[in-house]
Amino acid sequence: MAESITEYRNLIGGRLVAAQDGRTLNSVNPATGEVWAQIPASGRADADAAVAAAREAFPGWSALPALGRAGFLRKVAGVFAANAEELARIETRDNGRILRDTLKKDLPGMTYLWQIAAGDVIDAVKGDTVVLGPDTLGLTRREPYGVVLGIIPWNSPISTFSAKAAYALAAGNTVIIKPAEQACASVLRLGELLAGVLPPGVLNIVSGLGEEVGDPLVRHRGVGKISLTGSTQTGQAITRASADSLKPLTFELGGKSPNIVFADADLDAAAQGVTVNSVYTGNAGQVCVAGSRILIQRPIWEEMIGRITAIAGGLTLADPLDLATTMGPIVSADQYERVIRYLEIAEKEGAELVFGGTSGASVVPSMPGGYWVAPTLYTTTDNSLRVCQEEIFGPVAVAIPFDTDDEALAISNDSSYGLAAGVWTRDLGRAHRFIRDLQSGTVWVNTFRQMPPGLPFGGVKDSGYGHDAVLAYTREKAAIIQT
Repeated sequence: MAESITEYRNLIGGRLVAAQDGRTLNSVNPATGEVWAQIPASGRADADAAVAAAREAFPGWSALPALGRAGFLRKVAGVFAANAEELARIETRDNGRILRDTLKKDLPGMTYLWQIAAGDVIDAVKGDTVVLGPDTLGLTRREPYGVVLGIIPWNSPISTFSAKAAYALAAGNTVIIKPAEQACASVLRLGELLAGVLPPGVLNIVSGLGEEVGDPLVRHRGVGKISLTGSTQTGQAITRASADSLKPLTFELGGKSPNIVFADADLDAAAQGVTVNSVYTGNAGQVCVAGSRILIQRPIWEEMIGRITAIAGGLTLADPLDLATTMGPIVSADQYERVIRYLEIAEKEGAELVFGGTSGASVVPSMPGGYWVAPTLYTTTDNSLRVCQEEIFGPVAVAIPFDTDDEALAISNDSSYGLAAGVWTRDLGRAHRFIRDLQSGTVWVNTFRQMPPGLPFGGVKDSGYGHDAVLAYTREKAAIIQT
């Protein structure tokens, strides 16, 4: 039986509105392959309207005392808490991330993040004073950028929406969120819930294709700053498009993270850390930090491959709305085809298949129309293979053996990416050396994929620069007073 179609609208200037030309896009449930929702296919006129609304709202919002803004942010946190199950189910239906993740991890975590942002508002208005001489005083003050554009991905819309909107609003900016068209229903539903909570125009949400509404927003001179979580290629395109107006940019981009297991590691913990905590995840490895290069020291090679195989064999791929499911589908037909191409590339390159490598109806026979790819592991000694160098964004990992610490570092850093890395060892000296020498924005030691508020999260090299935090959404102004 076909799914009922839910229609969502943009939030612009406090009003829920369709795209001005009435066009829509279909949103597909990736577990079934069926259309379940329609979203606005916005264009330049909608982009202009969102910027105008945000600019109109900015003077009043930025003039609020910091604690006044904090009160609004706490109200938003209350909306997340009160509507957690509905939002979690919408996101799971829309992008395939399993319900036990969206409901048990994402929504509680984002409720907490909005509360943290409310507590950070004072940092956004703090300045320094410097005595420059007996009759000269220097001071600094922090000011918001104005209109902040947040561009968020499809793999975790609620989380990335919160990371950008909460901190930008806390700093006194007004916000436009452009969600990915593949999965944005949860964010559009948030717009409905927040329309009467925040003052009109303070938060605006506009859906549609990147080239049709994203590009006009990026180029708009009324936008003061852009923060993107997305692919490296999108970051490069936004850099070019925004060059004429020299907007400050924050980019959290792709990754090809190494997850390094030494012979002295706690192998039980490491086996979990390189599988279900890393690449065979609730949203099928569609994670920017996925540790899709598993480096294993040779003395434990066979044992670790066996442990990884056993854990992958115990995963449950089924309806992501079932709390017993442990891994979901690929988000869209296009991404599904991309992952399958990499399975073909791995075979052509000579990588050795350990398990998986299958896709389609045979993976989850009860949901034959879904975009299913089985957990997959290859092995190789050649880190130059495309499956070792390019981001796949699916449940596909490559295991690579190594002998020495220096070899592990060389393989790990032999990548254009530098978002994150994992190190599994009981040697404290080794841990500190790898924290220092790994070319990545985050290094996890004896854990993986922990991203708590209060610590920066961002990348180096092709993985971007900057991170989402209150101070990142302010600029510093200096003043000198001659008394």
